[in-house]
Amino acid sequence: MKILILGGDGYLGWPTAMFFSKNKHEVVVIDNFIKKKMELEFGYKPLVPQKSLQDRVKIWNKNQVKPIKILIGDLLNHRFIRDVLKDFKPDAIVHYAEQPSAPYSMSNRERAVFTQQNNVIGNLNLLFAIKKNCPGAHLIKLGTLGEYGTPNIDIEEGWLDIQHNGRNDKVLFPKRPGSFYHLSKVHDSANIEFACRIWGLKCTDLNQGFVYGNYTDEIEMDFKNLCTSFHYDEVFGTVINRFLTQVITNYPLTIYGKGNQKRGFINLIDTVNCINIAANSPPKVGEFRVFNQFTEFKSINDLATLVIKASKKIGYQSTKESIINPRKEMEEHYYNPKNTSLLSLGLKPIIFNEETICKNIKSISDYKQDVNKDYFLPSIKWEKQ
Repeated sequence: MKILILGGDGYLGWPTAMFFSKNKHEVVVIDNFIKKKMELEFGYKPLVPQKSLQDRVKIWNKNQVKPIKILIGDLLNHRFIRDVLKDFKPDAIVHYAEQPSAPYSMSNRERAVFTQQNNVIGNLNLLFAIKKNCPGAHLIKLGTLGEYGTPNIDIEEGWLDIQHNGRNDKVLFPKRPGSFYHLSKVHDSANIEFACRIWGLKCTDLNQGFVYGNYTDEIEMDFKNLCTSFHYDEVFGTVINRFLTQVITNYPLTIYGKGNQKRGFINLIDTVNCINIAANSPPKVGEFRVFNQFTEFKSINDLATLVIKASKKIGYQSTKESIINPRKEMEEHYYNPKNTSLLSLGLKPIIFNEETICKNIKSISDYKQDVNKDYFLPSIKWEKQ
């Protein structure tokens, strides 16, 4: 297949690019490096020093039959993405190229506006470019479980069968996003569903839980030269990656509020596997297909307890500490999202057990001297933009 990866320099995009290249697909990655600029705004660095995308691709391509090609550009430039699709004619488009952080979007008005413009308009430009130049391409868009919020009913995979006043219908599952970032993803989903319904495009919308981990098979081939962007700060990190980093520095695992918030999550390796499964099982023409892309869900307290217990097996004595929750969210709630579709297509999940936790701790333990503990405590508050 010809695979176009948008946001190919990112935490998820780079491992995805290597995976498809190793499996002998023709891969082109696009990035505008906006996330690097966002990191500079806050002064946050990835834990593991990372080479530039150009250097990583050069190292990777030395031993690959199908090399990765880089294009530098922005989805906000419609002519750019139009010309790329016209020239490359991809079979599948993996869309990671959005501002990826809820806290960033909640930090002030300017960043909220940027998030909406970057994500929604960039996605619209992409849809028009697909319609004009490669309408048969399969769009694989990364959404988030956070689009749903925490409703008091089971969360179906994208669609909901309803009965009202004696009549039946099927509608997109109602969503209650928790940040301007999540709201931008909801707008994207609505626009893509419309494009599928009106123009006959085809899309898989992957509503993903938060991702953890620092390695894939491809990264482990040359970890120092091919590593991805592992963050543990409040803006770009995820809660498990923060916990893992706190373990190696003997810092208490920080729990926002009561810690009874339940969330779905997934290993980095499984994220790449899900993209591969979706790419090899495309939807029908005109279909807007939604998969909930996570492998487990637990409360934040339970996640912390698992990390503490596992870390003791390799010599760490971790504790946990509750801090004031900077977010506006329910801390006690019902939560039961469904995730049967990817499992039925062959996903074999990596379980968040003692073995997995210990391997992830060991993968970053050599960098504990580089940890900045100031990154652990949140400064962005949802109610004080």
